[in-house]
Amino acid sequence: MTDWFYADATHARRGPVPATELLRLYQARQIHDRTLVWRDGLAEWVPLDAVRGEFASAASPSPAASEWTLEALAPTQADVDGAPAPGDAWRPVTESAHAAAMPPAGASPYAPPTAPVAHTAAVVRGGAVVYIGFWKRVAAYLIDGLIVGVIGMVISVIALAVLGGILAVGGSDPAGNMGIVLLQLLSNLLQIALSALYYAWFHASSMMATPGKMAVGIKVVRPNGERISLLRGIGRYFSTILSALILMIGFLMIVFTERRQALHDLICDTVVVDKWAFTDQPELQTDGLGTVAIVVLAIFGALFGLGVVAIVAALLFASM
Repeated sequence: MTDWFYADATHARRGPVPATELLRLYQARQIHDRTLVWRDGLAEWVPLDAVRGEFASAASPSPAASEWTLEALAPTQADVDGAPAPGDAWRPVTESAHAAAMPPAGASPYAPPTAPVAHTAAVVRGGAVVYIGFWKRVAAYLIDGLIVGVIGMVISVIALAVLGGILAVGGSDPAGNMGIVLLQLLSNLLQIALSALYYAWFHASSMMATPGKMAVGIKVVRPNGERISLLRGIGRYFSTILSALILMIGFLMIVFTERRQALHDLICDTVVVDKWAFTDQPELQTDGLGTVAIVVLAIFGALFGLGVVAIVAALLFASM
């Protein structure tokens, strides 16, 4: 006998139950034609109305049990209110109150729940969207810049040591002019490649954010809430170089554009939004800086101030 799962009035997954029990629930009006159901063999959750023919053998001979028309057993208004339409991008959740999405099409509903931000299918449109301003994005860039800088330095040291050894074995002087040029060129290329891969991969991942952006609670998406592709992520990284080359004007455009887009966002058709934007909980979005961003900006601001004081003191000492 086929076991079925169904979504109850609170959108929680119930089951497994046999077809006869599902029929009983329907007759008792605890579920209705728009209730989402699933059994092994179905690619995704479907409305009960779409598979009602499978329950003919489970129905009793009595008219009340065998009649599956909308007119005979139409759901009450209370059943309909709040029920998702069959075409909605909605999936029943597990028993956990915090689970927000079922597995994608083709996956078993027995799989553990995942956060809604982990799947492009979980995009929920129609709610308010908080676009992220200049300083919160600066805080994220500072974190990411520190991470990329440390990793890049380690990789560059290893690569330069290897190349220096190769040049020395080949009879070239690594400290010579040509050796210095090659080493510097390799170091720059490695840094660019690492940065491009870092930003593009994280932005195109299911997280839609780099570690810096995740720390301050923001993400990069298309204007419709979908995550960007790896190719678009690479293009966006190199577009940020353009934003910096024009005297940082590309970044300052965040302050003046309607959706707080920098030049590289406009070029690649992306937006930076709160991590809860385009989810089923848009009310959790915040337009302020947040604790992490404030702490990061304060720390880097203090370090910058100390650096300026040290430079000024050194210049004054040298002029004495």
